[in-house]
Amino acid sequence: MTSANKAARIFKVLSVDTRVRMIELLKSRSLCVNALAKSLSISPAAVSQHLRILRDADVVIAEKRGYFVHYRVNEETLAEWHRTTSEFLAIDPIKKLIIKRD
Repeated sequence: MTSANKAARIFKVLSVDTRVRMIELLKSRSLCVNALAKSLSISPAAVSQHLRILRDADVVIAEKRGYFVHYRVNEETLAEWHRTTSEFLAIDPIKKLIIKRD
C-alpha cells in the first residue's frame, strides 16, 4: 500500500467526529460499549458500528473482561498513523523554495 493510500485510509477512518471522540476517550483508559455510549450520548448499537470500523483499522483492541468487552487504543497503530500523516502533511522546504520563485 502506498503512503498516499495509507493516508487516505487513515483520513477516512477519522472523517467521522464520533470515531475521533472515541479514540480520545480510549487514549486515557479502556472502556466498554455501554460506557462509551453514555460518554458520547449515542446508542450502544451506534458505538458498536464505529468500533467495528476502528477494529478493522487496527486502531482499537478488544479485551474480554468477565461478561464485558473493554476496548483500548492500539498505541502502535496510532504511532504509525502519526508517522504516516506527518510525512504526508509535511512540506518539503526545497519544493517550497522552488514554488516561491515561480
